[in-house]
Amino acid sequence: MAVKSLIINPGSTSTKIGVFEDETLLFDETLRHSTEEIAQFASIIDQKDFRKNIITSFLADKGFDMKSLQVVVGRGGLLNPIPSGTYTVTDKLLEDLKIGVQGQHAGNLGGILAREIGDSLGIPAYIVDPIVVDELIPEARISGCPELPRTSIFHALNQKAVAKRYAKETGKAYDSLNLIVVHMGGGVSVGAHRGGKVIDVFNALDGDGAFSPERSGAVPVGALVKLCFSGLSEKEVYKKLVGNGGFNAYLGTNDMRDVEKLCDNGDENAILLRSAFCLQISKNIGAMAAALEGKVDQIIMTGGIAYDSYVVDSLKAHTGFIAPITVYPGEDELLALAQGGLRVMTGEEKALEY
Repeated sequence: MAVKSLIINPGSTSTKIGVFEDETLLFDETLRHSTEEIAQFASIIDQKDFRKNIITSFLADKGFDMKSLQVVVGRGGLLNPIPSGTYTVTDKLLEDLKIGVQGQHAGNLGGILAREIGDSLGIPAYIVDPIVVDELIPEARISGCPELPRTSIFHALNQKAVAKRYAKETGKAYDSLNLIVVHMGGGVSVGAHRGGKVIDVFNALDGDGAFSPERSGAVPVGALVKLCFSGLSEKEVYKKLVGNGGFNAYLGTNDMRDVEKLCDNGDENAILLRSAFCLQISKNIGAMAAALEGKVDQIIMTGGIAYDSYVVDSLKAHTGFIAPITVYPGEDELLALAQGGLRVMTGEEKALEY
């Protein structure tokens, strides 16, 4: 019997939903929320009922019978570090999403909404591979400053999904492969996959690694210290690094399509920055090749920026000597979430408990 699932992926100004039958998408929709609508809420958790009503109203208007669902899957948020997998939204997990144990993030609403809708229908609720998936080897946690350990915050959902997709397409077991996965979107994360685990990865949110459309990535530490004592508040400094960093800081846009147009029109600054972006990611790939002792079966490039042929070609030119390269443009997070829930519902995997 086919498993019908409702998938919920909240973003800062939208809620993406999809209904799947097994791995087949029946329909999806991006429910957008205006700045004014979001501004009326003091916190992320306060948006819960607002977003839930929009979801259920949309499904009702579409004439979809929610009682036909067998499972609800939401995107995971900023929980405590956990291994990769599909997790039941237990009371403990729900509480940590609500309080924002590692911070407030729109993704926190994924599990909360899944649990509330699941409970109302009497069906299970899960999250899959949240951004705090942590499988780092001990050596990868050392930064050089005991008070500042390296942390695992990255695009775990998409990295794991494309790694497993590559394994399936090549008829190999994911845990038998050594892979370097490069996710390029609003943030950039480069991870070393060995034995089915991401043993090392650059913190894609506010840590190390390449800059991205809106994040600074690694910056000179001494200069950062001076910036922190330049009269700016903690919030202002953080915003410079996350949100207003990267291409946004240099060119005033976080859209790589705008950067591509500037380059095509001969903007020398944009051309230099795009080249620097590719160089930084290439060096990240090289670092992860070292973490895998040079034994790399495949490099996988994914995320929205993987549609940019210049970026992909540049990365291939810089790193093609390391291993063959496969490109999966975009990020099909709804499908990845549906697949995670389906693996549990069909007994292929056991649901983990937070």
